[in-house]
Amino acid sequence: MERAPLLRRPNRRRLRQRIHNMDFIWSPWRYDYLASGGRKPSSCVFCIGEDRTHDAERLIVFRGDHNFIILNLFPYTSGHVMVAPYEHLDSLASAKTEQLTEMMQLSQRAIAALQALYRPEGFNLGMNLGSAAGAGIREHFHLHVVPRWVGDANFMTVSGETRVLPEELHTTYERLKSELAR
Repeated sequence: MERAPLLRRPNRRRLRQRIHNMDFIWSPWRYDYLASGGRKPSSCVFCIGEDRTHDAERLIVFRGDHNFIILNLFPYTSGHVMVAPYEHLDSLASAKTEQLTEMMQLSQRAIAALQALYRPEGFNLGMNLGSAAGAGIREHFHLHVVPRWVGDANFMTVSGETRVLPEELHTTYERLKSELAR
């Protein structure tokens, strides 16, 4: 007759020691995003209107004629911005030529500012159009500008579902807003 393997009770002392020796990385600003469970805000975060008095709390770092530059509230890296049209458009095809032209010009401006401030080794630019493409906010298209460094994503994003940002979002906002105003 075959014997069932013995189940061992976890050694609490060894477990506590392992946890005590473990490094913890805290990213408290992501809690709101995680706690939302994917629920969308009641209004479009990109429909900002003309009132500039709330630009700092909305993280709007620059306003153009047809588009604006806004920091990503849940960035992949420090300096991750998005360029979005003022007009609520869910499709690139519905945008006017002047909106798309300025979007590219503001992307150039954002890249120049990010290069001056952070000296990244590269950039990712992209749009996620539609939920199948990964759009978090599919109702209002926008362009991501993400500064990149060799090794910036290393193991954390893949294994820990965590991003490590060396700078607080408010500090990034102040630095980038100042650089873009030049």
